[in-house]
Amino acid sequence: MEEIKEVGEKTNMNFIEEIISNDLKSGKHNSIITRFPPEPNGYLHIGHAKSICLNFGVAKKFGGRTNLRFDDTNPVKEDTEYVDSIKEDINWLGFQWAEEHYASDYFEQLYQWACELIKKGLAYVDDQTLEEMRENRGTVQTPGKDSPYRNRSIEENLDLFTRMRNGEFPDGSKTLRAKIDMAHSNMHMRDPIMYRIIHTSHHRTGNTWPIYPMYDYAHGESDSLENITHSICTLEFDIHRPLYDWFIEQLEIYPSHQYEFARLNLNYTVMSKRKLLQLVKEKHVIGWDDPRMPTICGLRRRGYTPESIRNFCEDIGVAKRDNVIDYTRLENALRDDLNKKAQRVMAVLNPVKLIIDNYPEDKAETLEAINNPEDESAGTRQVSFSKTLYIERDDFMENPPKKYFRMTPGQEVRLRYAYIVRCTGVDKDENGEITAIHCTYDEQSRGGNATDGRKIKGTIHWVDANNHCEAEVRLFDRLFINESPDKVEEGHSFLENLNPDSLQTLQNCKVEKFLADSKPLDKYQFERLGYFSTDYDSSSEHLVFNRACTLKDSWSKK
Repeated sequence: MEEIKEVGEKTNMNFIEEIISNDLKSGKHNSIITRFPPEPNGYLHIGHAKSICLNFGVAKKFGGRTNLRFDDTNPVKEDTEYVDSIKEDINWLGFQWAEEHYASDYFEQLYQWACELIKKGLAYVDDQTLEEMRENRGTVQTPGKDSPYRNRSIEENLDLFTRMRNGEFPDGSKTLRAKIDMAHSNMHMRDPIMYRIIHTSHHRTGNTWPIYPMYDYAHGESDSLENITHSICTLEFDIHRPLYDWFIEQLEIYPSHQYEFARLNLNYTVMSKRKLLQLVKEKHVIGWDDPRMPTICGLRRRGYTPESIRNFCEDIGVAKRDNVIDYTRLENALRDDLNKKAQRVMAVLNPVKLIIDNYPEDKAETLEAINNPEDESAGTRQVSFSKTLYIERDDFMENPPKKYFRMTPGQEVRLRYAYIVRCTGVDKDENGEITAIHCTYDEQSRGGNATDGRKIKGTIHWVDANNHCEAEVRLFDRLFINESPDKVEEGHSFLENLNPDSLQTLQNCKVEKFLADSKPLDKYQFERLGYFSTDYDSSSEHLVFNRACTLKDSWSKK
């Protein structure tokens, strides 16, 4: 695993770090323990990456540790596939958890604690349907109505709850509720459900349990069992904190404390697991790891690096108020990282032949090319050169506008690392389509410099037609055309905001020969074109590259 730089080396700390620092200084805690608690009901996305970086980052900074705990309390939606993917993503981001736990590890203890609350007169079995509970819950302005089953005796509640555990009742027929206050100003405190009946096999416990705890009940208790000092959640759980504290206080267990921060909201994408699952199931994308998806596995396949994502999370900071982050900042984090480390390559995506008429037919030579101008240690490579090359069709115009410095009849242009050439004419087919461009070269200009000192304004890339590889190149763009794809009028779907041009697949692209040895997730800068990553579908017989991002932001002016 790659080494991670120290988080927060700058002198100013975010508010979470300030809280932890003060807690350690005051002696409230001698050490800190955080946790990352995903529900295994989908793949992690860039929003989870922020939480991962925060939880693991602050623990590392203050010499603490972080647990990974799967919140597996809903067997209907959870799967081992998601557990495995989550662990892979966290490791790939560069983090390692101290302990691995599951909420299901605590099912027996949670059940016993629920019985304890019943014995204290603080929980009861309710026979109301979910619809009836909603009707009796009241509103923010009006108090709720007590359940007709709220005053059952402790003995009856214990008996019914035991029978719920034994599987005697059908799904949805009964729930266990906390007895708090149906007139409470916080709707979450109005006798919240603690347990519901679900006769479904669990991915770890099988059919052992027909009842499952709700998140609000299980979460704080799980934190307490692990002695979590700082339970860091996103802002939507702020209103749940009183309930979190209530359960801990009534049970008189280790007082873990919850702190909330602003979740990551990224424009031009959706973060809802439900909507991401819909995109996958309805085949709007090729899977969870589609390079257009905001999932960590999708970003990885697209060409993102762990460092770029960690740097992005550090850059956007930790705030107390929600805001929307521009997608460009994520792309810029990748550009900054790959600019420093990506191997430079010449690749031609829309090829047309360039024939150097005065270059000897039987001559072939190798030229020296720089692997990365930002990294001297990357060294150089040898690039083959011959009479016939491929250049980008877009790098030639017969009737160019003013200040066009690429190839045009009568104008000189520099071939990258090679020679100065002058266009002399073109070959066309019966439809007027250019099939080949002709030029002559200045033999004395090897390396690209004129011996007489004349200035050449344009430089273009190329690939040797006699020594190259064919490749498929996938140009990915943003999945949605709307900055806020979730914001749609009633009766409309976020799917209407899908970008029809989010994927363009190019065949018969030409790349340097050495890329035949490219391995999945290898990173390159295709000179003048962007940053690219070798796809999982790639092989030495059929190379496939994904564009991770362009060299410059192409959306800011849209």
